Amino acid sequence: MTTTSERKVNGAPAYSSQDYKSKYSVVGTRPIRHDGLDKVTGRARYGADINMTDLLHGAVVRSPHAHARILSIDPSEALKIPGVRAVVTAKDLPIAISNKTIDLAEAMGSPRMLAENMLAGEKALYKGHAVAVIAAESPHLASQAAKAIKIEYEVLKPLLDVREAMQADAPVIHDAMTTHSLEQRFTRGTDTGVNSNIASHLQFNRGEVEQGFEDAEVVVEREFTTQMVHQGYIEPHASTAWWAPDGRITIWTSTQGHFGVRSSTAAVLGVPEHSVKVIPMEIGGGFGGKISSYLDAVCALLSKKTG
Repeated sequence: MTTTSERKVNGAPAYSSQDYKSKYSVVGTRPIRHDGLDKVTGRARYGADINMTDLLHGAVVRSPHAHARILSIDPSEALKIPGVRAVVTAKDLPIAISNKTIDLAEAMGSPRMLAENMLAGEKALYKGHAVAVIAAESPHLASQAAKAIKIEYEVLKPLLDVREAMQADAPVIHDAMTTHSLEQRFTRGTDTGVNSNIASHLQFNRGEVEQGFEDAEVVVEREFTTQMVHQGYIEPHASTAWWAPDGRITIWTSTQGHFGVRSSTAAVLGVPEHSVKVIPMEIGGGFGGKISSYLDAVCALLSKKTG
């Protein structure tokens, strides 16, 4: 008969859950999830569960083109629909949004680039890029108004291959972006002044790579190509905002990083961080995809515009 310490699997001691329970207070046990009761009883509130008096609903108009210059946006027909309260475009964002890299809590980034991803400015940079957002008294009216907005595009050549995008003669996606050479991560690095699609160049070096190849008995080279993937969470991004008359902004949102949402929203809207309060709701999955901010600043703008 062997004791616990004598049992081995592949040379390592094998412990049962009972062994862990005798040694640890958490490892090997089945603790009750702190959010479990609210979720199984339906009491948990998610991003789409926010409901309040005079709540307006939004709909996003997205670019059908992968790369296109926005020549004009005409919301006049949409605004004639009873119950449609406001339309927001990139022109409603502050003009002087900084392009300087700052700390956005979860990562470093440019408020200008962040704003251009929330609402397309001069160009739509990918298919599905948000171009305009409508606020209406019902989701059905908002959807109807979205179809009534007239947008004129000049379709530009899209870039669908990363190698093609890095060529010197490739169409430039971000007109004002220059390549930075990074000495280390999380820094702005040295601006090369070269306008290109390469945002930054960072090298990690360790050891003598060329010597390693020469000394190797076998060198195997392969090239793999795969498609872009994205997380499969069951709840989409959802955000509700209230821009109070005193200038304070409250945001209820589906997020994994409410401090990042606060920093991003404040930077894009040009308001102090202390005037933005973010209330994170439960999320129906995220896996990193609910860290970035897309709707929050736009919802706040709609709230301000509709009073």
